[in-house]
Amino acid sequence: MYKIIALDMDGTLLNSQKHISPRTKEAITKARQQGIKIVLASGRPIEGMRQQLAELDIHGDDDYVLYYNGSLVENLGAGEIVHQNITDGKAAKKIARIAQKLGVNVHAFSTIHGLITPKNSRYTEVEATINGIGITELDFETLDDEHPIIKTMIIDEPAVLSEVIKVLPPELYNEFTIVQSAPYFLEFLNPASNKGAGLAAVAALLNVPREQIISMGDAGNDIHMLEYAGLGIAMDNAMDETKAVADAITASNDDDGVAIAIEKYALR
Repeated sequence: MYKIIALDMDGTLLNSQKHISPRTKEAITKARQQGIKIVLASGRPIEGMRQQLAELDIHGDDDYVLYYNGSLVENLGAGEIVHQNITDGKAAKKIARIAQKLGVNVHAFSTIHGLITPKNSRYTEVEATINGIGITELDFETLDDEHPIIKTMIIDEPAVLSEVIKVLPPELYNEFTIVQSAPYFLEFLNPASNKGAGLAAVAALLNVPREQIISMGDAGNDIHMLEYAGLGIAMDNAMDETKAVADAITASNDDDGVAIAIEKYALR
């Protein structure tokens, strides 16, 4: 019997209109009634997840949420961070210099200033709009090396970002966890941070073995989580590399893929 179901949000739990479908909501409700924990796991900040957590009534003392791709894990009842791996100003400046050299845009999340960018751009606006947060324009060179930065992102048109990925300095893959969360978002995290590590922290707190965990996702930032879980499920709309590591494929996020998987694998 599965005891935890970890769900990515964009492209997985949410359809193209950014809604949770009635069938999906019903399947999640039934799973929770059977004692299964639902853990939302997103690259978003917590501000961009509160509406969905409230809609699903996930707020108890033994409920957890993964945000910033598992860089932070929070106990929702206590409002307490129980797992954290973040970066710093030195890392943000390094990524910003590379982005400037390549002629692409960059933004980051500061624990002090929120969403920061040296220059506002289309996809920083997308980030702010999706999550309902503000933007602070700030020269990254003014950041102290120790300034707490959760993650830094290179952001640009998908075709441009694909070319950037090809020419990234190889040593960056030793210094950061690098994941693509959307065709226009490339994220640089603490090397110990990813959704799989965040999910492992939740599993330890709930004393649940990985074999009793289902995870579902669609993008590159979901791969660690799919690999960690006993049953990793990719959406039909998932990136090819995400499908390649999955144990099973469900329908797309616009065709109730999460509900179908829960009904098939989890509900008694």
